[in-house]
Amino acid sequence: MVCEHLRPLEQALIDAGIKETARGQVWSKNCREWVYFRCVLNRPALRERFDLPACVVDHEHRGTHDGQEAGFYCQTCKDGVMGAHPGNPVGPEFA
Repeated sequence: MVCEHLRPLEQALIDAGIKETARGQVWSKNCREWVYFRCVLNRPALRERFDLPACVVDHEHRGTHDGQEAGFYCQTCKDGVMGAHPGNPVGPEFA
């Protein structure tokens, strides 16, 4: 499980039956646990719905050979909850 700042969002995705596609340490040692879901995260709606703290920031990576993602990153705990990049949607939108 990810940190307490992102756990409610992660649990809501699991409860909604959104498929988890990957979990673990990614990118670098500066990341702890990141979990990826097969959906596009509606970040403005989710930020409001879950009242995410200031330490949780939007994250977006639009890579070419290394994948695309968009979601939330906790600057305090180094955890992330990611979905597909809106420019390359995979799965439903989750809000």
